[in-house]
Formats: sequence, structure tokens, C-alpha cells
Amino acid sequence: MFPARVLAGAPLALVILALSGCSSHWGCTDTTAERGEAGVRVQVEDTSGQPLGVTAEVVDWRLEPHPQVPSEGDKVHFHYRFDGANPDEGSDPAVDACVVDKERVALGCRTVYSSEAVGPVGGLTGDDWLGVEHPEQVAGVLLIPNDQSSKRRTTCAQDAKDGGGLHPPEPASMGDQL
Repeated sequence: MFPARVLAGAPLALVILALSGCSSHWGCTDTTAERGEAGVRVQVEDTSGQPLGVTAEVVDWRLEPHPQVPSEGDKVHFHYRFDGANPDEGSDPAVDACVVDKERVALGCRTVYSSEAVGPVGGLTGDDWLGVEHPEQVAGVLLIPNDQSSKRRTTCAQDAKDGGGLHPPEPASMGDQL
């Protein structure tokens, strides 16, 4: 039999384990933000859906061979702009840019960062290329407003004590309806 002192200390030991994060997912929840409405011009938003004060816009796009690999045929060459971003002061939002067909189904996507753009602070412009399997289906390039610049946060499954919280939506990918 256990002495009475050992039994009396058992609840305290359980409380200490729970507070230290050693219990499985105690008080830890993971939530993924909803994907915002894609558009040619979007207000970049944080995981809570609040605007960051930055606008991202697809300025233009066209199908043409990439100058470094013209033998691969037409690719989508697009220009984008971030208004209100200042990477020098820690404001470095990133959004997913997706080439879409006439039904707004993603044919290909990539994340574009304001830090990859150049120009005066507040009006940064950049360009990028996306290869798609069927260039003849391309109807446009859309941006998804959710800021993708934050590092993927730790989930509850990875760390029940310090993980969890609100996470950005998964990056867009081919086949997603936008």
C-alpha cells in the first residue's frame, strides 16, 4: 500500500504536469484562417482577417517565352505591385499569386514577397514567371489576400505547450477554385 503522504501529493503532481505542458494537448488548439477572396487587387490581411494597410495588385500579365529558357515555350510573365509595404521597417507581406482559367481554377501558384519587389518605399513593383501545363487556358492572374510571410507556426501536435493558435491558410495550389 502507498503511504498516505504519497497519495496526498498525487493531485499536486498532476497539476504540475498539466501546467508544464506535459499533458497531451491540454488547452492547445489549432485554427486555420479562412482563405480570402482572390482578386487582381487585394488588401493584404493578417490571420484574423484584419487589413495590414498594404495593397497588392497584379499590374499586367502576358504569355511569352522566358528569355533564359525560350525552348520551354510560353510561360505567364506577370508584374505586381505592393502599396504600403516597407521591408526596411519589418513590413514584408507576401501573397499567393495564381494563374487561373476562365472558371477561376488555379493552373499554377507561387508566393510573391514585397521584399522581392523594388522601387520607392510604399510602391514596390516586381515581376515573376509561372509555367503552366496548358498556356492556352490562361485567363488571368489573381492574388489571394492572406499574408503568407509569417513562418508556419508550431502546431499542437508538434508542441502541446507552446504550439497552437491561428495559422494562415495553406498556400494555394493547382486545382484550387478561387
